[in-house]
Amino acid sequence: MNYSSQVEAEQALVGVLSGKSGDNPFPIFEQLRQIGSVVQLPFPMGETNNRAWVVTHMEEALKVLKDQDHFCVDPKSIDRNSTIKESLTGSSDSAGSNMFLTNSLNAIDQPDHRRLRALVSKAFTPRYMEGLRPRVQELADELLDQVQDRGEMDLVKDYANLLPINVISDMIGVPKSDHSLIHKWSEGIANGLGVGTVDPKTAENLKDFGNYIKQLTEDKRKQPSDDLISQLISIEEQGDRLDEAELISLVQLLIFAGHETTSTLISTGTLLLLDHPEQLEILKADLSLVPSAVEELLRFHGPSTTAGPRYALKDLELSGQEIKKGDMVFPLLKSANRDERQFENAEELDITRGIKRHLAFGQGVHMCLGAPLARVEGNIAFTTLLKRMPNLQLNVPREDVHWKFKLAAQSLASLPVKF
Repeated sequence: MNYSSQVEAEQALVGVLSGKSGDNPFPIFEQLRQIGSVVQLPFPMGETNNRAWVVTHMEEALKVLKDQDHFCVDPKSIDRNSTIKESLTGSSDSAGSNMFLTNSLNAIDQPDHRRLRALVSKAFTPRYMEGLRPRVQELADELLDQVQDRGEMDLVKDYANLLPINVISDMIGVPKSDHSLIHKWSEGIANGLGVGTVDPKTAENLKDFGNYIKQLTEDKRKQPSDDLISQLISIEEQGDRLDEAELISLVQLLIFAGHETTSTLISTGTLLLLDHPEQLEILKADLSLVPSAVEELLRFHGPSTTAGPRYALKDLELSGQEIKKGDMVFPLLKSANRDERQFENAEELDITRGIKRHLAFGQGVHMCLGAPLARVEGNIAFTTLLKRMPNLQLNVPREDVHWKFKLAAQSLASLPVKF
């Protein structure tokens, strides 16, 4: 697809970011990279009425993600006297959105971010992540046991969705009887949110999700157990530095992001491998390549189209563009990950590619806290799937596999396979 003008490409991008367009975003990204590294969107966003920009190349995206002297994630950091608190939905209505994630790591700047991340890191250690490996393997085998004799499954509904939601729910301390509820809310929120949009049903899911986490946290205070919420409560009580809103928002983030990111990696990654049979054969012949393949799948078609918006703390120049204080800047992760300046044959999938860096999990102080867990889950999910079902193939015509667009990301509603 080729857009005849910059305006058309920009408008197509807005459709992708809002979740209202089913267009393949990669030709849009490629054309925008040709236009420039920093491109202004044709209208302002959010309540500030400031200009909005997208960043298309890796170098500039890294600068925006890592430069805390010039960019922030919370618009209140621009002017501490401001009462504006914008969420991903573009709304400052705390009652309507339950302030979803607005007190979490992704939505606060220094020094609060440093304090909160230091506290969470005491519980969320690499050793803890690795310790989950046996449970992830057990869950992967259990899920495939349930479909093995059928010879077919919907990989999204039977495997990719269930593995991470069960892992993260167990890890957080959600009772098994409530796993399906968490999955329903997480899916409903992801399907209903886009950049600058929220609908009534999504607002209801946000409220129910927030109320559930609040009640679960209260239950864990009374009866702590061996789970992450109980650990976080213990840390909070020891240091008295993690308040209730921060704790609840953090748990929301871990459940929501921990499920959505990995589920999309597994389902999308499987489709990409089926779409590139020569790459699939290389991988099946040598499963030790799975970690490398996971990184390439993340680069080629990662879970998130864009990082959360950054706000300019002061007037600055970025790649020749004059960014004004308060302007909103979106680093396009999927575009940066196909930057021709950084990757040879960037539009080709190569599971043997030696990747030094990609932006699928972001970068800088707000880089995804759960990235190590996503990698553990991805490595086990693909290794187990290909080991047990080496003859995996689509069970429907390729044209019947459709993308769905949610929360400025792409995923699959269904992926029927046979084996």
